[in-house]
Amino acid sequence: MSSVIQYIGTGRRKSATARVRLVPGTGQVTINSRTMDDYVGGRDALRKEIFTSFHAADAMGRFDVHVLVRGGGIAGQIGAIRHGIARALSEAAPQNRSVLRGEGLLTRDPRVKERKKYGRKRARKRFQFSKR
Repeated sequence: MSSVIQYIGTGRRKSATARVRLVPGTGQVTINSRTMDDYVGGRDALRKEIFTSFHAADAMGRFDVHVLVRGGGIAGQIGAIRHGIARALSEAAPQNRSVLRGEGLLTRDPRVKERKKYGRKRARKRFQFSKR
């Protein structure tokens, strides 16, 4: 049994759930057994969002990140990864908790898709109304 120090955090956003494992290392990011560049592609905004927790906690390049993420689309999954990394960082160093909390990174984003209502096309859109 190996005694490798690791910190675990679960992040959620919309319908996506990410299980994040931080292991002391050089800053490698693996998402669903793929490199971050392969997973995110050329979307720089999503790439930056993953690292916001590290910048806030001043822990850039100190941990290798291993992520298993399921559900939702790419944006929701990246949001879940960011939330999971923040939770794992607060577990790794409790003094980071107040900084991460101040940046709003530990708060789960409660916004989800609104359900469709009967008598409507979608959640809020109505069918066309004709007065005459």
